Amino acid sequence: MDLTLRINRNTGLKGLTFWGQWALAQCFIVSLLFILAEQHTGTVEFYYRMCTMLAVLASVPAYTFSGAYRKRDNYLTGLGRLLMGWSMTMAGLTFIAFICKADELFSRQVILDWAVYGFLGQALLYAPLHAFSKYYQRSRKSEHKTLIVGTGELALGLAKKLSEHENLPLVGLVSNGTLPALDADAPRVVGDQENLLELIKRHDIRRLYITLSLSEAAKIEAMYVDLLDANVDVVWVPDLNSLTLLNHSVKVVDGLPAIYLNESPLTSRPTAALSKSLMEKSVALLAIILLSPVLLLISLAVKLSSPGPVFFKQDRHGWNGKVIQVWKFRSMRVHDDRDVKQASRNDSRITAVGRFIRRTSLDELPQLFNVLQGHMALVGPRPHAVAHNNYYSGKILAYMARHRIKPGITGLAQISGCRGETDTLDKMEKRVEIDLKYINNWSLWLDVKILVKTPFTLLSKDIY
Repeated sequence: MDLTLRINRNTGLKGLTFWGQWALAQCFIVSLLFILAEQHTGTVEFYYRMCTMLAVLASVPAYTFSGAYRKRDNYLTGLGRLLMGWSMTMAGLTFIAFICKADELFSRQVILDWAVYGFLGQALLYAPLHAFSKYYQRSRKSEHKTLIVGTGELALGLAKKLSEHENLPLVGLVSNGTLPALDADAPRVVGDQENLLELIKRHDIRRLYITLSLSEAAKIEAMYVDLLDANVDVVWVPDLNSLTLLNHSVKVVDGLPAIYLNESPLTSRPTAALSKSLMEKSVALLAIILLSPVLLLISLAVKLSSPGPVFFKQDRHGWNGKVIQVWKFRSMRVHDDRDVKQASRNDSRITAVGRFIRRTSLDELPQLFNVLQGHMALVGPRPHAVAHNNYYSGKILAYMARHRIKPGITGLAQISGCRGETDTLDKMEKRVEIDLKYINNWSLWLDVKILVKTPFTLLSKDIY
């Protein structure tokens, strides 16, 4: 697990980069539509003005979701993200026009020209702005000669990340008096902490990272007092390797620095969480409509296969540990379920129809209704039976932390091969590890990739 705290950068240069380029792009596309409408009709009708307003509003979630204007992207990747954001914006406008029966008000030629030339214009604007952002970033970072106080695992990991992702000129490491055995490719040790002020002056250091542990808080405080007059930026990266962190970040709460050790992605990024919920409920509703004949056929087959209800509803833990009822097509004969025994290979309880729908994962389709109810998501950690959670929570570290996000019909663990019966503790530990990895790296784009990959894993040999 990556134990280097991720700094929340929704403000500052990152925010300026996105909103600055976004604002210029919106000014361009609004002006372009006005010019096209003026040329076509001689005036700009009200519905064209309304269209530009909706386009600007729709572009915010669309461009955010697509990751447009990311600083680290190369030019071609940036164009791809820009095309995705613009396409999503146009698709949203088309959907709104269709629902409102307003599509006949617009000239198809005007809209087509707007779509094509709108993207080309944004691409041309993106080139110099992207180049300037890269140049400005490199020029500022070249001025920040850096030292890292510490020679432990965290210090070496931080040095690697600064070199790979931040491109900061790292002078070296500062030891605490004992010189550890470092690999040949590790940064050099330039001195010890007793001579820190002298090292800063000698190497013209502009930024200092402190990677000492919490147990050395007194030493950190004394060091910081000495550094106040050193004209150097001081960044403390706490050594939290002994902790299991979940969606961790550093933020500012009314001027006070706050380290978030454990936070649900749904509460840390409410706007993105709302986008996830709206996207998944829309997809679930569309899937139910399109698959309704299949749902009816499976319902009939289950009903005729053995006596009992069509749906099997089981109590499972949902978001924040709340107990929910998860729906599935019944694939087993009605039996006493007090022991909540997991299905196994050649399980005698499974019906012939049940074996087929389990093998093809069609038994999971009723969970689309759970998504509409808001109890589940399309993508997230798979919900386990309450009895299984009670059993594993005392045996696997941070087991219940997987419930800090809504459970899903599919998830990162499922497309990574962790499907089927967890008949050993190692298998469940692996599944929990991947679930926590999903929570720590959650994004809408990751959800889309998981959804795309899921159909290719449905015929796994571990499903029964």
